[in-house]
Amino acid sequence: MFRSGKIVSAICHGGWVLASANILKGKSVTSVSAIKDDLINAGALWLDKEVVVDENLVTSRKPDDLPYFCKAILAMGEKIKH
Repeated sequence: MFRSGKIVSAICHGGWVLASANILKGKSVTSVSAIKDDLINAGALWLDKEVVVDENLVTSRKPDDLPYFCKAILAMGEKIKH
């Protein structure tokens, strides 16, 4: 999905799946702070923001960030449609 340009997203601890998929090298991301070091060790640039968009990758930290997360995914979907 990621390599074909489809929207890929993760929130909270979901970044572990992205690390396991080996798609974080050189990507800016965010997540729950408990896995920050794991994402950095997987090659990501970790940022403490409500939502981080890097190409087709959308990440957020926690459920409180869902409004920003959902808005970013919807905006990306609109770009792809047009």
